[in-house]
Amino acid sequence: MDKVPVFRIADISFSYGNVSVLRHVSLEMREGNFYGILGPNGSGKTTLLDVMAGIKAPDSGRVLFKGKDIRNYNKKELAKGIALVPQEFYINFPFTVKEIVLMGRHPYMPRFGAASADDIEMVHYTMRLIEIEDFQDRYVTELSGGEKQRVVFARALAQDTPVLMLDEGTSNMDIRHTLKILGIARHKVRKDNRTVIAAMHDLNLAAQFCDHLVFLKDGKIVAQGPIDTVLNEQNVKQTFEVEAKIYFDEYSSSRRVAYRIGPTPAPIRRKA
Repeated sequence: MDKVPVFRIADISFSYGNVSVLRHVSLEMREGNFYGILGPNGSGKTTLLDVMAGIKAPDSGRVLFKGKDIRNYNKKELAKGIALVPQEFYINFPFTVKEIVLMGRHPYMPRFGAASADDIEMVHYTMRLIEIEDFQDRYVTELSGGEKQRVVFARALAQDTPVLMLDEGTSNMDIRHTLKILGIARHKVRKDNRTVIAAMHDLNLAAQFCDHLVFLKDGKIVAQGPIDTVLNEQNVKQTFEVEAKIYFDEYSSSRRVAYRIGPTPAPIRRKA
């Protein structure tokens, strides 16, 4: 008998006031896979992750996490099951990098207790892995956008959850750190049978790291399934309204997306 899916999302819809953001979305996600959620700005990617993580409640439909309604988990249970790297990370208090990463261990610590030796070991291991140990004593308010994202990713890894969600989690990073972060996430999927769900814009990064793709547009699913099945010219055009060619690239050992550049618009002539 098949294992219970990590997520079973049944016909969920969500609106902000009169603005419909998600419309009758149904998905099933299983452990040991890297899922990419792709779509233009405003397609509902962030809201979908928030609903799946239990941060927002859908207007209709159900989200089952490991067979149980997400609404029936308490915050500590969810924090041990799902770690989210948000698209934006704002903090005005002068916490150090080490203190931020240690926050990922809070679900495992007694309410008024101190961090254990295992917690501290996990924090230092994670900081070394993400290459932020050299500035562990700097205040997070002093960091660049890319450095902050690396710190928040380290916090999520220190949380040591079976599910890791990335909401454009590498958008401010340079290409070296982007490849490293996504490589670590994929390693967690392959080695530890974790589940990674990433909202992404870059189709080529998605093609290189993901196993399954979900194409979203206007809050609806355009296509979903294994990458070799759904990453095609038709779905790219329908979702993003651009012409593209999909081919296999031996150097990266993955599918690649090449875009057709449209004609340059004529310059605006100003009246004399």
